[in-house]
Amino acid sequence: MRHYEENSASAAGRIVALAMVVDGALAPSELRALTRTRLLEHIDIDIDTFHGLLEDLCNDLLTSSVKQGHVELAPATIDSLLGEVTDPDLRRRLLRAMWAIADADGVLADAEATLLARACAMWSAESRFIKESVDA
Repeated sequence: MRHYEENSASAAGRIVALAMVVDGALAPSELRALTRTRLLEHIDIDIDTFHGLLEDLCNDLLTSSVKQGHVELAPATIDSLLGEVTDPDLRRRLLRAMWAIADADGVLADAEATLLARACAMWSAESRFIKESVDA
């Protein structure tokens, strides 16, 4: 699996791409959900660049994660991909987009639930993920 610079548009885009394909299918409703989140605008990549990230991810998965005829992501691989994003604001935005994508087709597949749970657990366990309220 290739590595991207920490907090880069490529690292963030790949996580979104993973959320779209982790269940084994890319639904048109997921692409529409991604558009509604405006995440690509926030990370400053266009749809063609995103499609390239998606293609690279799929190629990486096929060469590194195929077990007994299907793609299996090891927890360490998921953690490695999630670990490339350390910025708390970017993590929050990614989680919102990932949830929107997972909900887009009306089915929360086991693989989607696993990815979302891992992101929530890993990212919220670190400081500054949750915005602290300030008393006025």
